[in-house]
Amino acid sequence: MLVKTFGSAVYGIEAITITVEVNISGGGKPFYLIVGLPDNAVRESMQRIEAALQTNGFRMPRQKIIVNMAPADIRKEGSAYDLTIATAILAGSGQVDGENLDKYLIMGELSLDGTVQPIKGALPIAIQARKDGFKGFILPKQNAREAAIVNDLEVYGVESLTEVAGFFDGTTQLTPVIVDTREEFYKSLTAYDSDFSEVRGQENIKRALEIAAAGGHNVILIGPPGAGKTMLARRLPSILPPLSLYESLETTKIHSVAGKLSAADALVTTRPFRSPHHTISDVALVGGGSNPQPGEISLAHNGVLFLDELPEFKRSALEVMRQPLEERRVTISRAKFTVDYPSSFMLVASMNPCPCGYFNHPEKECICPPGMVQKYLSKISGPLLDRIDLHVEVTPVNFTELASDRLAEKSELIRDRVIKAREVQATRFGSKPDLHANAQMSPQMVRDICKITPAGQALLKKAMEKLGLSARAYDRILKVSRTIADLAGSEEIELEHLAEAINFRSLDREGWAG
Repeated sequence: MLVKTFGSAVYGIEAITITVEVNISGGGKPFYLIVGLPDNAVRESMQRIEAALQTNGFRMPRQKIIVNMAPADIRKEGSAYDLTIATAILAGSGQVDGENLDKYLIMGELSLDGTVQPIKGALPIAIQARKDGFKGFILPKQNAREAAIVNDLEVYGVESLTEVAGFFDGTTQLTPVIVDTREEFYKSLTAYDSDFSEVRGQENIKRALEIAAAGGHNVILIGPPGAGKTMLARRLPSILPPLSLYESLETTKIHSVAGKLSAADALVTTRPFRSPHHTISDVALVGGGSNPQPGEISLAHNGVLFLDELPEFKRSALEVMRQPLEERRVTISRAKFTVDYPSSFMLVASMNPCPCGYFNHPEKECICPPGMVQKYLSKISGPLLDRIDLHVEVTPVNFTELASDRLAEKSELIRDRVIKAREVQATRFGSKPDLHANAQMSPQMVRDICKITPAGQALLKKAMEKLGLSARAYDRILKVSRTIADLAGSEEIELEHLAEAINFRSLDREGWAG
């Protein structure tokens, strides 16, 4: 008897519906065969299924069982097809009513005792299931909330194989999981654990991060150990504009594919903050592997990627970030397929000015030998530094500021100013749906939008000659000055806006040559 069930394969952040055909025929020696380009995890499913069926009082047919997974030219990977195949075998052997199988998409990994284990990519699978006209989606209970944010699709979270069998036989009632997407979205939109009001002093650094947030600019913080670089960076998401529903869904899809969502999560509602260790490999940073998975730069999509101690990262890992920083997406190519992952993130990096950490320190003396500062800085390539708009020097907080009881400005107030500046930019780039912030402007747009006065041209020319800035740095200064003008509510880029933007190019100055 031939029976069809339906599962799904995830490629990038999109899903493709897979038809699982099971043919059980008598005669000859019993054996099991899976075809349709399965990987080892899929092939091993027959042993898991057999044990699960027997443990739950079902029988494994002692006949010839052929499982075909179509389309046959797409590689099927992982253990999430266990439940799909097991349900088809039960229906094919007459142990379960198979009349309604074509209305549901079924996914889940089986344990030997028949319990259902969580899967990756439940959200993109649910979106594709609705697109393909399925009535419902049966999946592990741990993934149910994440799939239930898709409207017009009945989502059933199950804990065991017997529940699925009882559901199709009509002996078990399953309750659809219902999530109010908008309520879930607005519930914790700005629920951050940390706030800028907790930071004593460092007003100039807060100003720099406000500018970075307002224009979506990349920033590097340079200062001695203990100056507060990491503390400030961790609070940056709290002043970014809240995620839109579209951004939230897109971010959730990436985290779903990577298996980073907990059972309690339905949506990622706050801006991601990713802080990988400096020993990270190239593949873990940008994504990839034999079964391509999103890397840290994609998990930071619509949020912040924080690279602490930037010169300690492998040069090769930093260099592979150059293209995604410009294109805001990463393409992973294999011989038979190509996967795209979005990676529109704000890069925040921090570093000590030298190996000992005290170069240019107001009180402590640097003990590094001559030339060591330049050697340390040269670990970061020029092209990567050019892609960072703001170079900010962080100086230690003095005791008076540290012991002060004066309350600092809350993240909420800074965020309101950032949102207003972003609204100005949204109006400016209204005809270009892919552009959201000043940092994303092309060189031609910089020429058209960031016009400056002759006095401004003279100031910029002098700064370029003195600091030896590249053409890309010229564009970065204009973009940052445009953001500063937006924050000030000014239509024109004034001299003070330009001067402040030039001031945020610390690493281009002669004093940093060591």
